[in-house]
Amino acid sequence: MSELTFDMVHSAGQLLRGVARKTDMILASELAPDCDFRLKTENLQRTGAFKIRGAYYKIANLSEEERAKGVAACSAGNHAQGVALAAQQFGIKATIFLPEAAPLSKIEATRRYGVDIRLSKGTYDNAYAEAISFAEETGSIFIHPFDDKDVIAGQATVGMEIMEQFPDVEAIVVPVGGGGLISGVAFAVKSLNPKIKIYGVQSAGADSMARSFRAKEYFCASNVSTFADGIAVKVPGTLTRELCEKYVDDIVTVSDDETATAILSMMEKQKLVSEGAGAVAVAAVMFGKLPLKNKKVCAVVSGGNIDVNILSRVIDRGLLKSGRLTNLSIELIDKPGQLMSVSSIIAGEGANVISVHYTPGGEDMDINGCFLNISMETRNHEHLNHIKKALINAGFKLC
Repeated sequence: MSELTFDMVHSAGQLLRGVARKTDMILASELAPDCDFRLKTENLQRTGAFKIRGAYYKIANLSEEERAKGVAACSAGNHAQGVALAAQQFGIKATIFLPEAAPLSKIEATRRYGVDIRLSKGTYDNAYAEAISFAEETGSIFIHPFDDKDVIAGQATVGMEIMEQFPDVEAIVVPVGGGGLISGVAFAVKSLNPKIKIYGVQSAGADSMARSFRAKEYFCASNVSTFADGIAVKVPGTLTRELCEKYVDDIVTVSDDETATAILSMMEKQKLVSEGAGAVAVAAVMFGKLPLKNKKVCAVVSGGNIDVNILSRVIDRGLLKSGRLTNLSIELIDKPGQLMSVSSIIAGEGANVISVHYTPGGEDMDINGCFLNISMETRNHEHLNHIKKALINAGFKLC
């Protein structure tokens, strides 16, 4: 850890000028009205994520002899694109290992840089093992996605930009996978102002760093389960864990449903597209996971490379979580006028029915019994509760 210095961070900032964008800091008060909330939009970075910063700085620091050997990397997609772009810029060979389950959009985006793509069965950690073996066999230089001082120094430039763009910030919330981004941000920010709080956010289904942080000992997850592929990491970094223990104030988790809601909210209210990993910090703020009331807060939206097929599912989940898309099942006696009565109540409450499905009743019901399954669009949970109450008051039985 002592090898990481502020001079390295400053050097990275100088080197990345003209390579990485200084992404915008935008006001997002509608997402979190209880605080002065802003977003650091790394989803608008080149390659669609912050990863270009660390990858480029690491490769820029390789000697000519090392570059001649080529580089190898493993990634769920974003680091892959960062390494691929940097390798292209420096004219060196790159071999990238990605898990087969990585979004197709990330795989194809990486391939377009002209690198050698190798797909690994399993998760990111399987791709990591294969990349390490390949580097050992071929002599290629392995570019670690997070547990490397040069990579961390590159990611730290995000923190430096936040300090320039939001000088009176009081808390910075950062997505966490292996820990490279939060380590760099925390190191840079705390070096300048130790009073600023640094909070990390992981998916509840991939929380190895959060567990390690709380237990003050190394924790390796046996499996991960989250659609936020960019932070689906079983094993946190050794260097990054040490930096988190020294500079990070807390690490919390959010559910996939909360993350989906954050993605949907950013699309609607900020016109920003975020991937799952990029939205967890926003989700933590939106759902009150941290003590941020009346604080000046910045959340890092770390990436925007979400597959369109996943995005459609995420939107549906976000609508369900926010009470705007609802499925109701009503137990009825099958007789004329029932559907009209139900529809009249729903229409009177201002909801929009989008599908209706009839199912015959089961053996424990009246022989004329049935189920009416209705999907409808509502404004929020309060609106949904009004509709349910109106149906019950009219004598309908909700299942």
